[in-house]
Formats: sequence, structure tokens, C-alpha cells
Amino acid sequence: MLSIPCPWCGHRDETEFRYGGQAGVAYPPDPMALTDAEWAEYVFMRDNPKGFFAERWCHTAGCRRWFNVVRHTVTNEIR
Repeated sequence: MLSIPCPWCGHRDETEFRYGGQAGVAYPPDPMALTDAEWAEYVFMRDNPKGFFAERWCHTAGCRRWFNVVRHTVTNEIR
């Protein structure tokens, strides 16, 4: 089982968290100006690397705060 380090609560079991997707994805500055294809690109297309990857996690069973974690997608090593 994956142990995720919450910055406020310390290491906890992964069942206490919810995955929030790729970290660092900026919201479009003018979303009303996007075409349907551009909006679909923003909503659905994310990187899928084999290696270290920045992710968003929410500690739903604890402090309920969002934070970023860098996790290796193969070994689950967290930095």
C-alpha cells in the first residue's frame, strides 16, 4: 500500500486520500474563448510519463487540504 506524506498530518495510508490529477495545469485565462477542441484538450489531455510525475492529492480523511507530491509512476517512490 502507498504511504503518502501529508505536509500537515504526516505519513498516512493512501486510502485517506483522493487523487487530483497532474499538478501545475494552469486554468485557461479566458475559458469562454476556447473552442470545444481546445476545451477538451485542457480537460482531458494530461502527461502520462514513466518516471517522476507531479500530482495533486487531497487528504480527504484528515485535514482536507490539497497539496502536490512528486511520485515515480512505476515504483511509487515519493519525493
